[in-house]
Amino acid sequence: MKTLKEKVLSYSKIILRVVIFATAAFVLYMVLPSEPKFKFEYQKGAPWKHENLVAPFDFAILKSATDLEAERKELLRSFSPYFVMDSITLNNILSELQKDLQQISEDDYPEKSSFISELSGELALLYAQGIMTSSPESLDILRDKSDIYVITGNLVGKVSTADLLSEKSAYNLFREKVTRTREKYSALSRALNGFDPGKYIRSNLRYDENYSRTELQRMESGLSTARGMVQSGERIILEGEIVDETRFQLLESLKWAYEKKRGEGINSQLISIGKLTLILVFLALLFFYLYIYKPNILEDSRKLTFLMLWLVFVVFVAQAVNSYENLHIYMVPLAILPVVVRTFYDPRTAIFTLIITSLLIGFYAPNNYEFVLLEVTAGMVAVFSLNKMHRRVHVVIASLLVALTYGLVFTAVTLIREGTLITYNFIMLQWFAWSSLLILVVYPLIYIFEKLFGFISDVTLIELSNTNQPLLRKLAEEAPGTFQHSMQIANLAEEIILKIGGNPFLVRAGALYHDIGKAEKPTYFIENQEMGMNPHDQMSYRKSAEIIIDHVKHGIKTARKYKLPESIVEFIATHHGTTKAKYFYLKQLQENPEEELNEDDFAYPGPLPRSREAAVVMLVDGIEAASRSMKDKTVENLRDLIHNMIDQKLQDRQLDNSDLTFADIDKIKEVLLRKLINIYHVRIEYPKEKED
Repeated sequence: MKTLKEKVLSYSKIILRVVIFATAAFVLYMVLPSEPKFKFEYQKGAPWKHENLVAPFDFAILKSATDLEAERKELLRSFSPYFVMDSITLNNILSELQKDLQQISEDDYPEKSSFISELSGELALLYAQGIMTSSPESLDILRDKSDIYVITGNLVGKVSTADLLSEKSAYNLFREKVTRTREKYSALSRALNGFDPGKYIRSNLRYDENYSRTELQRMESGLSTARGMVQSGERIILEGEIVDETRFQLLESLKWAYEKKRGEGINSQLISIGKLTLILVFLALLFFYLYIYKPNILEDSRKLTFLMLWLVFVVFVAQAVNSYENLHIYMVPLAILPVVVRTFYDPRTAIFTLIITSLLIGFYAPNNYEFVLLEVTAGMVAVFSLNKMHRRVHVVIASLLVALTYGLVFTAVTLIREGTLITYNFIMLQWFAWSSLLILVVYPLIYIFEKLFGFISDVTLIELSNTNQPLLRKLAEEAPGTFQHSMQIANLAEEIILKIGGNPFLVRAGALYHDIGKAEKPTYFIENQEMGMNPHDQMSYRKSAEIIIDHVKHGIKTARKYKLPESIVEFIATHHGTTKAKYFYLKQLQENPEEELNEDDFAYPGPLPRSREAAVVMLVDGIEAASRSMKDKTVENLRDLIHNMIDQKLQDRQLDNSDLTFADIDKIKEVLLRKLINIYHVRIEYPKEKED
């Protein structure tokens, strides 16, 4: 019977899983488009593979993107930019002219007023014509423009660019006027010796970029996107006909009108129901996969949460990119999804998640089947090529292989559909290149996810296995015997994992750290004791067992102090399981038979190992230590030792929570025997010849 606490805990885990999946379904529902999906798939230049199609209702024929772009270019070519004329400039110039000529006495030179009047009139004409900083031909905005619009106050008028003046041409005209006027009024010549015509020439036309852009956008929005109508019942295309440029545009127009029309009224509710059902079906497939094949992920809320968040995030990015007109959905590096999942979980889960995600995105992507085909193939290649990811070059190679896969599959699809490479869309290769290049961001992503969710990657495991790590250096200095023992365990366990399957980087790192608790009291462990120096001789068996058992607690405490990942802490906590400190337990029984013995005083706290890597370290730890204490190391003795100790662990149910099979156990025995024979240089005893 389950206790109330166990029932509450069980129900809370179930509720948490439901909440995670429900949240993922809600977010996906919000992310994925709500527009109806056109039910026909077609390709330009390919045969129409569906039944004869007639117009179900009246709809407008949309202009092609090429036609619209041509119209926009023509509009831009004929568009006249807007300039603002500054009327204040002329007033300032005239005031300055009056001020400069004020020193000339009108009594001495009665022609002064006429002179100023003629120059002022000339300046007014020049400024009314419009003066620019440089000539119109030199301005990019006026290239190939025959006229402009000039804004003067509230009035807008069109002016020919040929009539516009630059500061240089205006200066030349004004200087000529000044020369002629001085000749006309020769009496003033001496008084006008310091007169500079260039001082009164300044530009008064300024390009109004904001107004011009607004007007251009208004005119572009006024361009018609349609070039005719199709009546209801009119034939669009027959089965088997080639989808040429004209028919393709008709189909695109029908698709746009269909999706717009079906998104109205009660149809929008039915579309939402269909979208939600589709999401729930795919999430249900993922749930049952985890339930049947990977229950450990389903039971670990941290792992499950990350998997669903990562899936939803990739779908969101794909839809966001697809919504931008200038970007293509193939730019999204979907192959990153299985690479990250494979790093923290396993290849099978990575590929299954890739398929589910590709199907979800692909339903709303252009060319559904082609998208799913390309992304699943490229994602599988990424997973297979990154079977090992402990070096940066592996990601670079994977990126190149993914790019090659995209190119090959896309070329194959083009050949199947077109039967020629003449119409090959080379622009797609740039999107494939971007997608493949973005795979390189997987390294920083993995680092971020490790810190956020407490995962551990092969790269981190390799870093932890470096014997120059502070904690391992401390173990080597304070407990050298334990350090050498840990190195031996790491080598043996790694060899076994390579044979039975598992993560060799994890098992090596776990083995190196599994006994770090012995550094707390190193001399209490035989491998660190000098000859004849054993502190256990001076204490009771119960106290000795307590000190020996405490090395597990000290190890866990030290590991968390040095912030080792939990997957490494598992090796420290489980490498003795719930077994007993057998030597002291048996000695206590032998020497105190009448005393009632509490077995818990001599038992390790556990828990039992849950992974095959931790289980292997448990087995190898005991066998390696026992083999060193053997006096007669023969093949038979080593074989008996290995079989007896592993069988004892099975009888004590120490391996119940691990996923080791009996076939794995047999391989472990075989590898251990072979390696120990090599380590101890055991020679095979040859049979002697019988004497006659």
